[in-house]
Amino acid sequence: MGFFSRLADRARKVNSLLCVGLDPHPADLPEPSPKSMRSFCMRLIDSTAEQAAAFKPNAAFFEVYGSEGVAVLKEVIAAVPNGIPVILDAKRGDIASTAEVYAQAAFQTLAADAVTVSPYLGHDAIEPFLRDPDHGVFLLCKTSNPGAADLQDLEVSAQNEPDNLRDNAEPLRLYEYLASLAQDWHDRGFAQDNLGLVVGATHPEALGRVRRLAPDLWILAPGIGAQGGDLHAALQAGLRTDSLGLLVPVSRAISQSADPRQKASDLRDEINRYRDSIQLAVISGQSKSPHFSSPIPSPLAPLADALLSTGCVKLGQFTLKSGLLSPIYLDLRQIISSPGLLQQVADAYLPVLHQLTFDRLATLPYAGLPIATAISLHSGWPLIYPRKEAKSYGTKAEIEGQYAPGDQVVVIDDVATTGESKFEAIEKLTAAGLRVSDVVVLIDRQSGAAETLARAGYRLWAVFTLIQLLDYWEQTARVPADQITAVRQFLKG
Repeated sequence: MGFFSRLADRARKVNSLLCVGLDPHPADLPEPSPKSMRSFCMRLIDSTAEQAAAFKPNAAFFEVYGSEGVAVLKEVIAAVPNGIPVILDAKRGDIASTAEVYAQAAFQTLAADAVTVSPYLGHDAIEPFLRDPDHGVFLLCKTSNPGAADLQDLEVSAQNEPDNLRDNAEPLRLYEYLASLAQDWHDRGFAQDNLGLVVGATHPEALGRVRRLAPDLWILAPGIGAQGGDLHAALQAGLRTDSLGLLVPVSRAISQSADPRQKASDLRDEINRYRDSIQLAVISGQSKSPHFSSPIPSPLAPLADALLSTGCVKLGQFTLKSGLLSPIYLDLRQIISSPGLLQQVADAYLPVLHQLTFDRLATLPYAGLPIATAISLHSGWPLIYPRKEAKSYGTKAEIEGQYAPGDQVVVIDDVATTGESKFEAIEKLTAAGLRVSDVVVLIDRQSGAAETLARAGYRLWAVFTLIQLLDYWEQTARVPADQITAVRQFLKG
């Protein structure tokens, strides 16, 4: 597993894009000494490890103390718990033979997982850092400092532009060229899941440009906090279409707070609220972000593709329970055989759920159970479910799980057709004293469920509508046009 796959796993595990900076400014220490610096960093690691997607020590603050400082840096990196990536902010850059030694120092001597690197000397000077996929490289692309424009905004002549940008109407700036070059290196295998970029959160417009040119790469976006970067604007511009791909480093705002643990937790939650609101805007079609502009919301495009490729949605001729012949069949129970797909599905529910008010999840057996369980594991929301038949022994429970009368529950299911199947479960829940207002499904077949539920006082929410999926598969040529037409005609009745 390459460096960025490990970083993504960590980000999902703790639901965080927060990178905690370990920058022991002399002014923040009781006394400027290696001992104080060590205590400063160890306190931050202990306080914020649960919230951190990664840690980022800045080498300069350690190197100023000479060999003692470097020894402390090595201790600090070793103190970071296993599974949390450490990015050494050292901004290395030299000819290839020297880069070999810099890479050895960063990855072997200091045991960092990734390092920031200057791209100014070209690919051969970067290659030693990229050689091992286990170790990541963040190339300085558009830095957060005010003077970044002196060089990074210079226009590149047309003959030097990458082939895929030759027809661009606007001149290409140097940082844009670098972003495109890095994506090209990634696509051609020069980098193996271990190449990212540094783009300052202080430049959200540039961040958006880089994201469009390098849609797959992780971006380290410094500048939030003391440098004045706007968190929401940075996330809006820089998030990848899977709601990952952007690491937000924060140092002084955490280290100078009275309670670093609480500050890190608050920052992580703030980042996640913005992530959810951005994805919900995409789902509802209200997003203004230019790189979230696919026929269905771009963060959900990989999931839409996977539903088709794994056979969760089938097209052909199928006899339904009613006896009707249908050109489409939804078999969402197949999701359980693909753990990665199940995780994608659970993630897709979260932006909708975060907008609702409830105490616990409730689901319908059997198709909804694995989905709701995955959501519960990822989010921490407790889960209950009404049995199809009451137990004739033991507690004779009709509802499994812990709850209290008066609790608000949100009903989770896989698909909504007419809505009738939801009422049996809702009746059992309300009979137990639980309150229900909302039902959330993965796919709304748009066969009357929303209207039926609304008449009874319930709201239906869906990650996808079937029409939305059909439009996407048609525009991306994933389903032949004649099959799309047949399904649309069937849906019209």
